[in-house]
Amino acid sequence: MQLHYHRSGQGRPLVILHGLFGTWENLGSSVRALAQEWEVIAPDLRNHGRSPHSEEHSYPAMAEDLRELLDALKLDSVSLLGHSMGGKVAMEFAIKNPERVDRLIVVDIAPVAYPAHHSEIFTAINAIDLHHIKSRSEADTQLSRWVSEPGVRSFLLKNLYRDESGFKWRANFNTLESEYAKIASAPVEGEFNKPTLFIKGASSNYLQSEYQPAVVSRFPQVKLRIINDAGHWPHAEKPETFMRVVRGFLG
Repeated sequence: MQLHYHRSGQGRPLVILHGLFGTWENLGSSVRALAQEWEVIAPDLRNHGRSPHSEEHSYPAMAEDLRELLDALKLDSVSLLGHSMGGKVAMEFAIKNPERVDRLIVVDIAPVAYPAHHSEIFTAINAIDLHHIKSRSEADTQLSRWVSEPGVRSFLLKNLYRDESGFKWRANFNTLESEYAKIASAPVEGEFNKPTLFIKGASSNYLQSEYQPAVVSRFPQVKLRIINDAGHWPHAEKPETFMRVVRGFLG
């Protein structure tokens, strides 16, 4: 698996991992800001963006993809920042390869199994007739029958592109749907005993107090920062506060 990635900046290496249905570009503003001080590597995870598709989509597989990428780039150790699904990939990798991770930042996700809550999105994606739509606005209209929030639709439609044969999805939605139970699952048991920061959006329900034992048992050196007036995407909703928290932790 040779992941597509964006590399920019100079300094200590920092890897940034996006969430479900996203690409590295969804964290583009954070990448650009952090590249002023660090060498930032931002890959598209398997079945997302411009990275290869696969019938497997699990945290062990994605952690192995990351190991292969770091080997190819000859990076012995990095700091890791992962949002949502990317946060679980970062946790999986750090627990399995603690010698290769200096510091870990997990954004608005816990190391627990979550109940399924993306069924409407898969229904909406499957219902869009890519062979007959003539514009992105037509796709948005079809998507709105199931997804009412314009921001979520805009996020999903960033996966839509057009070539000479018509519109296509960059994300491998078929595999993401069939492997969804693995995406919702918890990362590996174990311990990463190095500096770790969990960032929670105050209005998000992904990080709850009941998950504290699962967090502390895996990450004994954990700290928590809550970003007010932000939900599941604090890096996009409160970028200045998010950058201040990240920079303060990375030092």
